[in-house]
Amino acid sequence: MTPESLLEAGTRALARNGDLRTSRQRFAEAYEAAERDGDVDTLVAAALGAGGVWVHEHRTAAEAELVRSRIEHALTLVEPKSDIALRLRLRLTAESDYQANTNADVLKLLDEARQADDPVVRVEALSLAHHCVLGPDHVELRKELATEMISESLRSGRPGDLLMALLWQVVDHFLDGDPHAVRRLTDLRERLEHTDHLAVRFVVSAVEVMLAIRDGRFEEAERLAGASAQLGAEAGDVDATAWYGAQLCAIRWYQGRTAELFPLLDHLVHSPTLSTVDNSFFSALAVAAALSGDRLKAQGALAMLTRRGLDALPRSSTWLVTMSGVADAAHLLGDADAAREVHAILLPFARLPLMASLAVTCFGSARHPLGLAALTFGDAELAVTHLRAAVRDNLALGHWPAALSSRRKYAEALERAGDVEEARRQLATCAQEAAALGLGTAGAELSVRREGTRWRVSLGSRSALVDGGIGMAHLAVLVANPGREIDAAELVAGTNAVTEEVAAHDQLDPEALRQYRNRLAALRGRELSDAERREHDWLAGQIAAATGLGGRARTFSDSGERARIAVGKAVRRAVSTLSSADPVIGNHVRDHVRTGRRCSYSPP
Repeated sequence: MTPESLLEAGTRALARNGDLRTSRQRFAEAYEAAERDGDVDTLVAAALGAGGVWVHEHRTAAEAELVRSRIEHALTLVEPKSDIALRLRLRLTAESDYQANTNADVLKLLDEARQADDPVVRVEALSLAHHCVLGPDHVELRKELATEMISESLRSGRPGDLLMALLWQVVDHFLDGDPHAVRRLTDLRERLEHTDHLAVRFVVSAVEVMLAIRDGRFEEAERLAGASAQLGAEAGDVDATAWYGAQLCAIRWYQGRTAELFPLLDHLVHSPTLSTVDNSFFSALAVAAALSGDRLKAQGALAMLTRRGLDALPRSSTWLVTMSGVADAAHLLGDADAAREVHAILLPFARLPLMASLAVTCFGSARHPLGLAALTFGDAELAVTHLRAAVRDNLALGHWPAALSSRRKYAEALERAGDVEEARRQLATCAQEAAALGLGTAGAELSVRREGTRWRVSLGSRSALVDGGIGMAHLAVLVANPGREIDAAELVAGTNAVTEEVAAHDQLDPEALRQYRNRLAALRGRELSDAERREHDWLAGQIAAATGLGGRARTFSDSGERARIAVGKAVRRAVSTLSSADPVIGNHVRDHVRTGRRCSYSPP
């Protein structure tokens, strides 16, 4: 093929079909052929076309440098005041601004492009500038740019320009939580049926995954996410893998299965296909690691994000989701300092939905992480205010799983603030909403098992690994005896009466106190590793707290009143720990465990 025919094929693939993969290949071939033939015009056009549709399409250092150097070379071959020179400078400037997390230079060039006679120059300038203002600070500016681009695209004569302009408008409406966003999306879908554009169709498919998650249609959303990733790979979109990972994170988060993603995220955070201004996967890793029990990895990921201050992180299209993950991780780790910092920096954006990239995932209202942060640094009244608003905003978004999640945390905040009656009403509403979404826990089996110094609590497919405590030991006994009442004094003392009764009915696991003593005995008399030493000291402390002088079980001469108080406090602490790790499991335990003189676990 001649340089001209290769250039024509690349231009058609990019501007008309949105086929990023084919256009990159053809433009590269056209550039090399033109360079051999000394065809300056074709070489310049091929260098410009290689930039693609989006900003920062080329992620590896080698690819990005090759494209940049060719565009810079092309600039030396054209008249500095020509339209083609302006287009080349716009591409270079947009790439530079995007990676530096700024937009001043590209917006300045946009003003220059508005004076050009060629509408193609104006359309390209508007699209590139729009891509550089995707952070939460520029909601209104983006809308103005998209509206202007729609008008200019009607003059450019390139069908793909209008589709791109309409796509930017759809994205803007979703990022702003606009109630008319779905209406705009429907209009774009209908246009794609008549004029296909692979790159735009991929983004639309990803947005549809987000909508399925907001509806609570998780199985369908997972199928759609897989199909969308395949479409993105076909289009040659470098974000296909990252978007699929983000969507899977959202699905697993609302399913209560985030911990399962720990190995995937631990690998994905280092992928060279991720944007240089995207830190959202580090915050997701911190959350997944904390939920899976790897506290050190979680603390490391959170420290990476906070070490220079959260304000130093780029306010990119994934910034809000990153901040939400920081709030979640700080809450799970009990990091009050990080919680205060994220609360302060996120507060100006409280009204916005937590969306990533081009609206491909949504984690609900920004009020939710603000409420979590307030709970973490101990301001229950402030948490109540934020979480009440989060419930309202998530309902307005039509994000039913997020509304359910916020309502659960709202109930927890109410309880901490002392409004126990309203907290119970909210939990009752949670149960009704969960059942309506098919997210209820009826029929799911609860289990509590010790793993080293920690406890694995599972409810159906959900699982949380939490720090140990005497309250968890009490829960283990109660859960192993569903429907049976056990005296509070026996739970604390670990008397033979409970053990004998359990053996007779073959339903109770070995009583927690005896398990501790057996494990402690196994650790004695040999050289211990650091981890075993910590376990030894922890077990000794728990046994000392539960037993009296000489290791005898503590007795309660006041008819069990002291036992009732001790068990109640310990179980409430355990439930609070569980709720932080997994709100669904925590609420299930809170709803179905009863404490008092007689304690029990009654499954639904």
